[in-house]
Amino acid sequence: MEIAILAVGRMKAGPESDLFTRYLERSRKAGGKLGLKGFSVHEVPESRAGRAAERLAQEEGALIGRLPPVGRTTCLDAAGELIDSEGFAEGLRSDAAAGVPRSVFVIGGADGLGGKALSLADRRLSFGRMTLPHQLVRILVAEQLYRAVTMLSGHPYHRG
Repeated sequence: MEIAILAVGRMKAGPESDLFTRYLERSRKAGGKLGLKGFSVHEVPESRAGRAAERLAQEEGALIGRLPPVGRTTCLDAAGELIDSEGFAEGLRSDAAAGVPRSVFVIGGADGLGGKALSLADRRLSFGRMTLPHQLVRILVAEQLYRAVTMLSGHPYHRG
């Protein structure tokens, strides 16, 4: 199963980008043995519109245009489901076992995700009820992907 992150905006060079890249590289290396591959990142530009509603609509349109026609779509949303790392890993495992060809994790911009994008999601996940910077959410998704891969392969990284 291919894994991808679809996000609004670019990750700027610096320690955050380095950490994000490190987790994705680790996932790529360890995921192949489990049939998990890709761990790619696709970015759409941040809107420069003055009003939040316009920004949200423009970014949402760009995200929806990049969604693959087949696979699992998971939107990161503050109002989404709260799960633990074991549940996250189990979701990847069961999707791969069911033959889902790809799993895409969608991260909105500073204004979040619009209703249309959220309605297309197979699942909505939250990393908590606090507002988090969308760049930090990318790092959290990458780390949880790596954690899931290590859990599924029996590696001792996860000690939760």
